[in-house]
Amino acid sequence: MKSPERITIALDEETAGLFKKMKEDLGMSQSEMMREALKFYGRHKSLFEFAEDKKVYTHAEMLSAGEHVILDIDHWILFLSFIETHPEKEKFWNFHKEVCRAHAEQFKHKLFNAESILRRLEICNLFKMSKTGKNEFTLIFGADAPKKFVRTELEEIFTGMGFLVEINEDFSKLRVKVIHDL
Repeated sequence: MKSPERITIALDEETAGLFKKMKEDLGMSQSEMMREALKFYGRHKSLFEFAEDKKVYTHAEMLSAGEHVILDIDHWILFLSFIETHPEKEKFWNFHKEVCRAHAEQFKHKLFNAESILRRLEICNLFKMSKTGKNEFTLIFGADAPKKFVRTELEEIFTGMGFLVEINEDFSKLRVKVIHDL
């Protein structure tokens, strides 16, 4: 049997602290933890390539805080379609605006600009986005029902943050032009 290959690595202070905490939490030796981490990376390399654009990081951040859920798109559209036929639909839309204003306050503290907010909402899978100019974006919807929800959300968030944004509606798209943000 061949003896194991030994390597030496240098870790910065933050990474060393994380390494020590994980080692204690998992109850593994340093060598065992490194082997498992490398095996995991090898098996899930495509996940890490996907994470290059921060989608996985953003999903993990939102889900770990317990403030977001993953919802099947058909359920999402069903809820929105039902709301439009409900006799108290205006109550829902007013509550939705309140939640959006609260999001605006949270985003202010994180110093998000308009594009980063749009990208975050795209990661939530509310729409597909293409950047069509320096400060212009097209949001594409797979169904009509979410468009009103997103438009209301954007209007409330951007207004609450003091941004000047123009939103125009097409059949299955919203066109967003950022005139002034951070």
